[in-house]
Amino acid sequence: MDEDLKMIMDELSAQADKSIDHLKSELGKLRAGKAMPGMLDSVQVEYYGSKVPLSQVANVSTPDARTLMVKPWEKSLIEEIERGIAYANLGLNPQNDGEQVIINIPILTEERRLQLVKNAKSEGENAKISLRNARRDAMDMVKSLQKDGMSEDAAKGAEADIQKIIDDNSARVDKIIAKKEEEITHI
Repeated sequence: MDEDLKMIMDELSAQADKSIDHLKSELGKLRAGKAMPGMLDSVQVEYYGSKVPLSQVANVSTPDARTLMVKPWEKSLIEEIERGIAYANLGLNPQNDGEQVIINIPILTEERRLQLVKNAKSEGENAKISLRNARRDAMDMVKSLQKDGMSEDAAKGAEADIQKIIDDNSARVDKIIAKKEEEITHI
């Protein structure tokens, strides 16, 4: 029984970590008015007849807080990179100087900042829903173990451990959202 409980707890912790990682990934896509290379992670570029991520055909850097610079490994890709950025619908306006693509990041309006905070909170709530689903699955597994002969005290202890894991990860989600909200609203 102890092995089964350990497996349930390990699986729950892995699910919680996946939820947190997904939240961080989604929040990384929210533009906080500061240029970050990760903003272009979703951009796909046509390269010899197939779509590939921008990071596989160019180097993305940030020379300052308001500028992204995309330096392709082949100059012939500049127009494809511009097209890929436009199709990604990120609200960015790429320009090229013949050597590289330069993207100036516009300053966010207050209205847009509030919308981004709302989106961040929504992603946080999605992460918490994922955590609650993982908790429900773990509790169901404990209940099935209890039916198979686990003592009631051991089951109650396992349920308390499950709840503690979820509470800790829920607090992590709150901290991550608060940090992102501060990042978005800070001018």
